Amino acid sequence: MVPSTEAVDHEALAASHEVLAEFEYPEVEIQRGYANRALQIDLTTLELKILPVDEEMKRIFIGGRGFGLYYLWHSVTPQTKWNDPENAVVIASGPLGGTTSFPGSGKSLVVSISPATGIPIDSNVGGHFGPLLKFSGWDALVLRGKIEDDVVIYIDGNARKVQILRAPLEAVDAHVISEQLTEFFADDEKQKREISVVSAGSGAEHSYMGCLNFSWFDWRRDSARIKQAGRGGIGTVFRDKKIKALVVKRSDMLPTWTIHKRHEPAEGGE
Repeated sequence: MVPSTEAVDHEALAASHEVLAEFEYPEVEIQRGYANRALQIDLTTLELKILPVDEEMKRIFIGGRGFGLYYLWHSVTPQTKWNDPENAVVIASGPLGGTTSFPGSGKSLVVSISPATGIPIDSNVGGHFGPLLKFSGWDALVLRGKIEDDVVIYIDGNARKVQILRAPLEAVDAHVISEQLTEFFADDEKQKREISVVSAGSGAEHSYMGCLNFSWFDWRRDSARIKQAGRGGIGTVFRDKKIKALVVKRSDMLPTWTIHKRHEPAEGGE
């Protein structure tokens, strides 16, 4: 395990990233809160597929947990166990994209079959992942299959590209890898606020109750922080698939916040 961000040489990290699969996708306009498509990544076949989101889905399931349960239902069978390849981790946000300027506003939900209970579990997540995924052009992300070596999945909403990268050097622990990958994938200081890292940590390798951690860059503290949100053992499913981290980056969606002192008009003035 790499103990700190400073211990990682970015050139060495880049050289270690073998591209196992790459997928470019067309840009779409978000209409009434929907991109009208979801992204499925199968780690067994290294296949990346666009799944449709039709009007009936939006009417019945709305988004968030509904989309998560919908895509999980179509991925598993009644015999599927939590550690079977077809068990999916589905992250979906609703039609309200949220804002990345303040924590707690970018809600999405994550769904999977829980190792603890053996039935589908859903958990709400905070951080910035939901709006960044939405404005990268996806209403939901479906992760299924398994792979032998540790990987990082990188969704670049600016270049409209998805990569599955072999990742031997990154840390496993969430508080470290969130800082490592925020630094690594950011082109400048501003772009750190436009990146979210999802990870499970080494604890998920030894427990049925492993959580997923969703990072957001706190510009007040100048550091990547994590929200321990995906509960119910979903982090255990995430690490069982050998995913070290899921990274999304999307720029040009931060609102400009300014504070103005209110000036009261002079007596008799307007």
